[in-house]
Amino acid sequence: MFTGIIEELGAIQRIEPHGNTLVLNIKAKKVLEDITLGDSISVNGVCLTVTNFNHDSFYLDIMPETFHSTSLSELKQGSLVNLERAMNANGRFGGHFVTGHIDTVGKISKRETKENAIYIYMQYPNEFNHLSLYKGSVAIDGTSLTIFGVSATTLTVSIIPHTAKESVLGLKDVGDKVNIEFDMIGKYVYSFFERKASHNYKDSISIDFLKESGFM
Repeated sequence: MFTGIIEELGAIQRIEPHGNTLVLNIKAKKVLEDITLGDSISVNGVCLTVTNFNHDSFYLDIMPETFHSTSLSELKQGSLVNLERAMNANGRFGGHFVTGHIDTVGKISKRETKENAIYIYMQYPNEFNHLSLYKGSVAIDGTSLTIFGVSATTLTVSIIPHTAKESVLGLKDVGDKVNIEFDMIGKYVYSFFERKASHNYKDSISIDFLKESGFM
């Protein structure tokens, strides 16, 4: 589990392609402070497992599903990536619940500056439109952001200069791809009501309903 608060920008030192899989070697500093084998680290919003590490870098395996469903396949040597370690139970929770499981890949269609804010417009498949909530949370390349505009195929977020400097979003331009993870709570609520409708559940909770559901 992550919060969407980026800890540092890492740099791709080496990429080893093997068909539809990759081995990534990422140079970093902060996330190495307490790293152990098997740790989960979010790389541009994708939850990945540490398979090896040394004093200044760590290694990750990218499997075919991740290769095809995220933008990690487009990384090159020298590319900068957002890094975040899995959250501590006793730490501050500054963003929102982020799982590191990407829903879809979007493409930046427009950037514009309004005073101290940079507005970024992203196109995405309209099959995910029901998960885009105005002023709801979304993770873009692992960065926790607020949705400020929604249409059938476009969502808009805004970043401040600090976020632009400390995350890869500040480096991306029109045409670049981004990993999108919609709000986990919203997805669960939508799934619950969709299943309720499809199973024709009772509209009201009664004693009989609770007994049938195993609560009594």
